[in-house]
Amino acid sequence: MTTKLFHNARIYTPVDKGYPKGGVDQNHSRFYENGALLVKNGKIDSIGDTSQVLNGLFSIPIDQKIDCHGACMIPGFVDPHTHLCFAYRREEEFNMRIAGMPYLEILNQGGGILSSVKAVHEATETELLKNTMIHALSALSFGTTTVEIKSGYGLDTPNELKMLRVIEQVGRYSPLDVVPTFLGAHAIPEDFQGRSDDFVDLVIEEMLPAVAKQKIARYCDVFCEKGVFSIDQGRKILTAAKILGLGIKIHADEVHDLGGASLAADLGAISADHLLAAGTGSIDKMIKAGVVANLLPGTAYSLRKPYAKAREMINAGLPVALATDCNPGSSYTESMPFVFGLAVVNMMMTPLEALTAATLNAAYAAGMADRVGSLDAGKQADFLLLDGGTPAIIAYHAGVNPVIAVYKSGERVK
Repeated sequence: MTTKLFHNARIYTPVDKGYPKGGVDQNHSRFYENGALLVKNGKIDSIGDTSQVLNGLFSIPIDQKIDCHGACMIPGFVDPHTHLCFAYRREEEFNMRIAGMPYLEILNQGGGILSSVKAVHEATETELLKNTMIHALSALSFGTTTVEIKSGYGLDTPNELKMLRVIEQVGRYSPLDVVPTFLGAHAIPEDFQGRSDDFVDLVIEEMLPAVAKQKIARYCDVFCEKGVFSIDQGRKILTAAKILGLGIKIHADEVHDLGGASLAADLGAISADHLLAAGTGSIDKMIKAGVVANLLPGTAYSLRKPYAKAREMINAGLPVALATDCNPGSSYTESMPFVFGLAVVNMMMTPLEALTAATLNAAYAAGMADRVGSLDAGKQADFLLLDGGTPAIIAYHAGVNPVIAVYKSGERVK
């Protein structure tokens, strides 16, 4: 057993009390000005003021002492909503969108999500893994130590299963903890245009049983939105997924308030994501059902849309998480510090609220809070050292990477 002592750190961490934090609790953090972290065999043994931790070490041999030189220490970021698994970037499409071209026109010119589907179909598994690993390791360099990755650019059974195999390999061959999510209902394929109910049947009757048999995906997600999947269709897919033992998540109320957040509450989803258009009634239902609001400010930034009402949600008591939504179309960023900064500056969250959202609440939104998301005894020693004295440096020093060291299970990986 290896024992390491990290000392001389300014430690900030939310405290896990067994549930995600909303309301005033989201703005609370434990702080140790001269803190220390004792790590045994990759897990946190104790945390506190350096004098406190040292007092308990009379009979414990320390294999390694690491001086943090007064740097701010926080839990590793958890990114609970990404589409990191894709085959090529859509840079030309971004230029079209910035120039004012409507999405439907971009789609008619061969762009949009269906172009990503075509690229995944054409890519070999090795090529797809190489591209996905590049993005995953980039996320790690920005402090993400746990990441959810969705399929959804396959839209048929063989390619969705291929994506999930690649996602599993990212978790096997990188330092990251990876949470795989099946998103077969991400869009309606070209072959099923005008026949969305037929595609829903395919997802339920063919894809979901194959995914369950493969035993890689932990969650099933559905994109409920006008022109994509209706609330009734989403309910059918997610109910079928639950029967097969998958957890459920939902892309909800991104453009229109269709009631996706209410559906998440009705079905007991672990999170409802996007929520730019979610109404007050849906927020109340999510609070009562214990659903985490997973907000993706990078998407609003890229699409030039109003941001989700984070301040209203937190004030109402709804736990808010943050995620990058990294994808080749609407939010091409692996940087949780960038998302953190957007949340503070444009969504009116305090730095401590954003810290909780990007760590503990994000861990609950990914179903990983028993292992990561806070610096509590018994959890993995996943933490970051920042080039600053408080978590506010992440938003304050804009446009740079404030992460100077990334530790995964007590081992430095950056």
